[in-house]
Amino acid sequence: MKKIFLSFSFLLFYMLVYCQKPENINITLEIVFNNDNIVLDDPVYQTDNGTSIKFETLKFYISQIQLLKNDKVVFAEQNSYHLIDIFDPASLNILLTPQQNINFNKIKFSLGVDSVTNVSGAMGGDLDPTKGMYWTWQSGYINFKMEGRWANKHNLKNEFEFHLGGYQYPYNPVQTVELTTTDNNWNIVLDLGQFFNAVNLDRQKSIMSPCADAVLLSRQVAKCFRIR
Repeated sequence: MKKIFLSFSFLLFYMLVYCQKPENINITLEIVFNNDNIVLDDPVYQTDNGTSIKFETLKFYISQIQLLKNDKVVFAEQNSYHLIDIFDPASLNILLTPQQNINFNKIKFSLGVDSVTNVSGAMGGDLDPTKGMYWTWQSGYINFKMEGRWANKHNLKNEFEFHLGGYQYPYNPVQTVELTTTDNNWNIVLDLGQFFNAVNLDRQKSIMSPCADAVLLSRQVAKCFRIR
C-alpha cells in the first residue's frame, strides 16, 4: 500500500509540474512622444525645440523575437515577423506561445526584416506587399515608415517622409534591440519624442530609398525603445 501511495504521489507531482499548460507571454507596445501616448486624431506634439509634429502614418517591423535569461536564449519565436501599426491597436500586442514555462530577464528583437527574407521575395501575412511596406525585389522591405506634417518658426506646413529600409550592403538598416526586463514587465515603449529631438527636419525630412542616412536614422529609432 505504501508503494502504491508513493507512486500515486509521484504521478500527481509529475502532472502538476510537467503537464500544466505553459503560460503565454503578451508583449505590449506603447508608442509615445516625450512620455505622452500617441493616439488617433491627436492634434500636435511638440519637440523640445518647439517644432510641431503631427503623425499620419507610422508602421514598422519587429522580427526575430528572442527571450533571454542571463544572456542565454530560452525562447526564440519561429517565423517571427510582426507589422506594428499605430493606427491598428491590435497590432500593438504580440502574443508569444512557448512550449514550456520560462523565466527571462531580457527581450531581444530586430527592427526590420532580415536580408534572407528580403531575397526570398514578397511573402504573405504581415509581410504581404498589400500592407504597403514592400518596395521591389531590388530594394526589399521598408523596415520603418513614418509620415506626417511638421512646422516651426522657420517653416510652416511641411511634410516629413521617412521610409527606412533595404537590405544590401552598405545600406542595410536593420537594427538589433536588446532590453532588460524586471518584475515580469514586458511593456515595450517607443518614444518618438526622443527621435525628433535628435533629428533636424530643416536638413533632413525625406528618405524614400536605401541610403546612408536611412541607416543612421534607423540607429536613432533603435535607441528610442525602452521597457516601461
